[in-house]
Amino acid sequence: MKFSQAGQGRTFVIRLEDGDILHEEIERFAREQSIKAAALIAVGGADTGSKLIVGPEEGRAKPVSPMEHILENVYEIAGTGTLFPDEKGNPVLHMHIACGRKELTVTGCVRNGVKVWHIMEVILFELIDSTGVRVFEAQTGFNMLRP
Repeated sequence: MKFSQAGQGRTFVIRLEDGDILHEEIERFAREQSIKAAALIAVGGADTGSKLIVGPEEGRAKPVSPMEHILENVYEIAGTGTLFPDEKGNPVLHMHIACGRKELTVTGCVRNGVKVWHIMEVILFELIDSTGVRVFEAQTGFNMLRP
């Protein structure tokens, strides 16, 4: 385990609009508000055609080959995530959402493009005095959090 300590800064209540791309809007908002690190929760709707990363094809294979799932309809979502800068200081959202429709549920990472259906509410809790940064790891191909 690796860890660091951070304090809590501002709290933002954000309403994303129909057609917004979740990770793009949150990363843009973070740049505009000079947010370096945050924890987030989200509820709302994901539109048809939204793309989720739903795991690696092979559990321990290197390099990791991610699987993508495209939503074929509108889904209700609940999600949680973190935002930390990459090595160049750009904010990078890492959020997983559970998407449900009737008895169907799919869970995955939003990084390939989740499109808002009508509305999505996000609460962003800014972390201050954080030393966390996402560093590219060639072995996995991931930008791994270095606390």
